[in-house]
Amino acid sequence: MMIVSTRDFRTNQTKYLNLAKSGVDIVLRSRTGKFKISPIADNDQPVKKSTFKTELRHALQEIVDARKGKVQLQSAEDLLNEL
Repeated sequence: MMIVSTRDFRTNQTKYLNLAKSGVDIVLRSRTGKFKISPIADNDQPVKKSTFKTELRHALQEIVDARKGKVQLQSAEDLLNEL
């Protein structure tokens, strides 16, 4: 693990990003906290804000419908089995 200041990171971004890409844990230390830099894996998908909002609204509507008796929610076990 390598701990670097945000100032050093800004000065040497390419160096630290290449180290993170090669598997070295990089931690940025600043006045506001500590942050880990890690590459996004090939199977990771960044979530678009609009997609997240749409899916969240849909999930909340399902809960409202379930409370009204319109639909039956899946159990937590069933949801985990889908993963």
